[in-house]
Amino acid sequence: MMRPSDSRYSRQVRFLPWGVEGQARIRAARVAIAGCGALGTVQAEILTRAGVGLLRIIDRDIVELSNLQRQFLFSEADAQEGTPKAVAAARRLAQINSEVVLEPLVADLSPANASDLLESIDLILDATDNFETRYLINDFSVREKIPWIYGAAVSSYGLKLAVIPGLTACLKCVYPEPPQGAQPTCETAGVLGTVTATVAALQTADAMRILASQAGQVGQAVPPAIFRLTSVDVWSGEIRQIAPPSRDPNCVCCGLHNFLHLDGSKRAPVSLCGRNAVQIHERNRPLDLPGLARRLGELAPVRSNEFALRVTIDAYDLMIFPDGRAIIKGTTDVGIARSLYARYVGA
Repeated sequence: MMRPSDSRYSRQVRFLPWGVEGQARIRAARVAIAGCGALGTVQAEILTRAGVGLLRIIDRDIVELSNLQRQFLFSEADAQEGTPKAVAAARRLAQINSEVVLEPLVADLSPANASDLLESIDLILDATDNFETRYLINDFSVREKIPWIYGAAVSSYGLKLAVIPGLTACLKCVYPEPPQGAQPTCETAGVLGTVTATVAALQTADAMRILASQAGQVGQAVPPAIFRLTSVDVWSGEIRQIAPPSRDPNCVCCGLHNFLHLDGSKRAPVSLCGRNAVQIHERNRPLDLPGLARRLGELAPVRSNEFALRVTIDAYDLMIFPDGRAIIKGTTDVGIARSLYARYVGA
């Protein structure tokens, strides 16, 4: 049995609602983080320092210089080398706590791979940037009865919501449809590192409490406050908590169990939040990345490593991955992105 006096985790073990038993539960927990940007890097570092058993980091992107203002764990060298975020994060986290099993996955969470990427996970933390992926996580969570924590931040404002299948409303109960109309993004409204860190910390606190209460270590039910939709504005200093809607028996997801976002075999192109970019992921077979690099190298300079190929053609920046996925920067028009992909990568 671990003794608080000689443990690296002694300060959190001394927290009475936590204790030695709570630490044992965290050590046995397997957590997935979907996205490794401003929210995901903070979540990953807190959980790693807390001693989570296994941390699976799923992210589709590479580190860029503009990330460093708010995304922890990354360095200028990571940005210069175009290191995948999941890989860069895992390298840094391994230096922080060698006891944690780290699984960096350079992948785009989609209907086709969700079951594989989220296999044998006890809880999912949302650090994504679009509702399509969040609805996918919500479907998987409800189907598999796995809790997850929704979070989002832009400008100085952010919010989080815990979803516990069977106990709380799911995301579809709260947002039957994604927000309509022109929404602020990090690109148009900016974002402060303080709000992303705050939201991520609140999400991770919920995650820890859920993992402990599931195992019966807290000695009581999950605190009602964990069910509330929490919003925070770090510039005005306003913090609000409101009760989300009750579970809707006619909810397409948790009520009727129609997992529409999980049932698709392919993923449609999606404009990336605040990125002036479109992701294309319609190809179901791997690419010969070295061969493509040689071919595109005849048109423009190519930067390539084992993780991705990058080339700029006609003011569009194409980032192409071995699984056939691509991020086309310089447009939010899906038609243009598809055309560029077909022209330079192929059907």
